[in-house]
Amino acid sequence: MHEPRRTIFVAGVDEAGRGPLAGPVTAATVVFRDGFKHREINDSKKLSEHVRSSLYEEIVKNALAYSVVSVGARRIEQLNIRNATELAMRLSSERVSRQLEKLFPEAALRLLLLIDGNMRIRTKHRQETIIKGDAKLQLIGAASILAKVTRDRLMEEIAGRYAAYRFEVHKGYPTPDHRKTVSEIGPCSVHRRTFAGVREYCGVAIEQRVSRSSASTFVARESSTARESSIVEDEGGTAQSGGSIS
Repeated sequence: MHEPRRTIFVAGVDEAGRGPLAGPVTAATVVFRDGFKHREINDSKKLSEHVRSSLYEEIVKNALAYSVVSVGARRIEQLNIRNATELAMRLSSERVSRQLEKLFPEAALRLLLLIDGNMRIRTKHRQETIIKGDAKLQLIGAASILAKVTRDRLMEEIAGRYAAYRFEVHKGYPTPDHRKTVSEIGPCSVHRRTFAGVREYCGVAIEQRVSRSSASTFVARESSTARESSIVEDEGGTAQSGGSIS
């Protein structure tokens, strides 16, 4: 490991998935190697799916440390979406902190978190919130890409369980088509039952939901890489992925 000894590391933190009716909220934290720059890294919402996927690989390859954490629908219901988002951000940043401590056991490390938006998290680390930070700073933009790509891939996996909802198309966001489907057949197990647009339809018979969504024929499968297979929607807690890059 030839990374220069530093006492202060700067990390970007961002989330994806606060607004959907279904699926997790996902947060990412990333620290880059010294000197890494990529002119295409920007707010993930401004990039095409193809560009996001390509940049995801570049970000992971050039990260000194990173973590992605998804908090599932049941925990969102328990905590509310704001607190669930804070939890995902906090867990991902704590994991990055532990990764850096393992990489530099002799150093007295300090971590500065640059967080997109205006929501502070409970942490011992110094933090700065930056409105539209994902479009202003490469580190936050990179975190937004990690979170967005991870969550989108997860929703595509979930789509295999509940074909009728077409999660692979809208990723759980409240599109007219998604709202119509929920109103007709009710929510499935990854819907956020406390959200408007879902809670009104929680009385629809489960037998109807299962038959209409083809869920009974689904067999769970792992993602194509070990890194991605650890990112799962557990419907009751959290899931984590990511690591330090040697």
